[in-house]
Amino acid sequence: MSNIPATMQRRDNAMSKRKVLLMGKSGAGKTSMRSIIFANYIARDCDRLGPTLEIEHAHVRFLGNMALHLWDCGGQETFMENYMTSQRDQIFKNVQVLIYVFDVESREIDKDYRNYQGCLEALLQNSPAATVFCLIHKMDLVSEENRNKVFQEKVEDIQRITNSTAERLHSSATIECHPSSIWDETLYKAWSAIVYHLVPNVTAMEQKLNQFADIIEADEILLFEKATFLVVAQVSKKEFTDHHRFEKVSNIIKQFKLSCSRMGAQFDSILVRNSEFSAFIDSFTNNTYIMSICDGNISTAAVSMNIKSARKHFEKLDAR
Repeated sequence: MSNIPATMQRRDNAMSKRKVLLMGKSGAGKTSMRSIIFANYIARDCDRLGPTLEIEHAHVRFLGNMALHLWDCGGQETFMENYMTSQRDQIFKNVQVLIYVFDVESREIDKDYRNYQGCLEALLQNSPAATVFCLIHKMDLVSEENRNKVFQEKVEDIQRITNSTAERLHSSATIECHPSSIWDETLYKAWSAIVYHLVPNVTAMEQKLNQFADIIEADEILLFEKATFLVVAQVSKKEFTDHHRFEKVSNIIKQFKLSCSRMGAQFDSILVRNSEFSAFIDSFTNNTYIMSICDGNISTAAVSMNIKSARKHFEKLDAR
C-alpha cells in the first residue's frame, strides 16, 4: 500500500505536468541557462558549472500548479548516439517541448545540424504534437552589427532541415527560433516565449490584463512568475519605437529580483519613475508579480489601489 497521503496524491494529480527536453552539443550552454533561469545563478558564476553527464532531471514547480519536468541532456557524442538508439522511446515520448540549443560559434555546425535532425526525427515519431524551440546561443560573441544577419542565416538552415525532415516523415513540425545570451535580456525573452507556450490559461489571463490596462490607462502590463521572473502574459496598448526597451524593462526586473533576495518577504513592490513613464511592480497573485507601465503623470497610489482590487479576479485564473 502506498505511504503517500491521499491529499498529497490528489494535489499531485491536479498539478499540470509538462515534459521539456533541453538538448544540444556539449558546451552549448544548456546547463548555464537552466541554472540562471531556475536556480538564481548569475552569468559570471556559470563558469564553475561542469559538463552534464548523461541526463539531469529537474522538477520545477511553475505558477504554483504546473510542474516542468526538465530533462537536461548531456551533449557529448556518445550520449547523443544513445539518445537516438537505446534510449529513444524513453526520452522522446510524452514530450511537450524540445529546446534545442545551438552554439552560434560552433566549429562543427554540420554535426550539430545532423544531431538536431536526429532529435527532430525521434520527436516527430514519438511526440508529434510537441513544439520545438531552437535557441541560437552565445549571440554576445557576434558583433552587434552582424547579429541579425548571423541569426537569420541560422534560422534559414534550421527551417530547411525541419521542413525536409517533417516532409520525409509525412508529419508537421511547429518551431520557433530565438537568439539568446546569458549576458543580456535575450535569455529571459527566449525562455518567456517557451513558458508562454506551456501556460494553459494564458489567453484568459491576457484578456483580463487587457481590460485592466484600459481601466488604469496603462501603456503596457506584464505578469511575471514569482520564482523565475519569466514573463507569462503581457498586453501592450501602444506601439514602442525603442528597440532596446525590453532590455531596459528587464534591467528593472533584475534589480527588483536582487532586492527581493536581499530583503526577503518584507519587500513587495518597487516604483521606477521619470518624466516620461512610471513603472510600478507589485506582488499580485500567489505566483505572480505585476508590472504596469503608465504615463509619468498617472497617480501611483491609484494604480496600487486598482491592483489590489484586481487581485481576486486573477487569483481564480492562477489557481486553475
